[in-house]
Amino acid sequence: THFPDRHLANLTFPSPSKMVLYLLCIKGDLEGVQSVVLNRAANICISVRATNSDETREKVVFNPSETLDQDESDREPAHHFALTWEGQKKKSIIQVLDEAQVKATMKKAGKKKKGGSGGSEVGQPREMTADDSGEYVPVLALECRGLEPYAFHPMGEEFVVTSEGGAEFSGDLTLDEGDWCDFDEENDIPVSISEFDSKFESV
Repeated sequence: THFPDRHLANLTFPSPSKMVLYLLCIKGDLEGVQSVVLNRAANICISVRATNSDETREKVVFNPSETLDQDESDREPAHHFALTWEGQKKKSIIQVLDEAQVKATMKKAGKKKKGGSGGSEVGQPREMTADDSGEYVPVLALECRGLEPYAFHPMGEEFVVTSEGGAEFSGDLTLDEGDWCDFDEENDIPVSISEFDSKFESV
């Protein structure tokens, strides 16, 4: 196929060598919850697809706190996940960005906004609070090359929930079923997240 407009061609078929920033956003109806924080030491499970083909890889796992071992000859930047799509020589990678890296990347892209809730507005990854109930909140930033994340699969240990009374809950948060509930016995209040949903947004 001939593309007279090269810019249009690039928009249609993203370059597999280009790094693209994606934000994992979550939402839920909160009851008795003060905050929901991503546990960066826990494994994250997502599904990804190739940027220049219809190939997909479902439920791949990586740890935001652990980069992969690399040879001294490897020119790739430090990254947390890598795969090679069929017919490709170059690896497709995921880098998990920390707060400073996110700020620098978003500023470079001219997309720096105040982190926050509210529809499609994209902001800095942060904790979800009671004020965000029912709104999408960015919690994790991934810089990807050659692949695009399209689904998040909760496994139970990705988040730490703090109740309005200050009690912490972690591990076995059954958000894969869309709902989770427990009880803050010390403060005698029910704690729950319902209608949980997630999505990836490109920046």
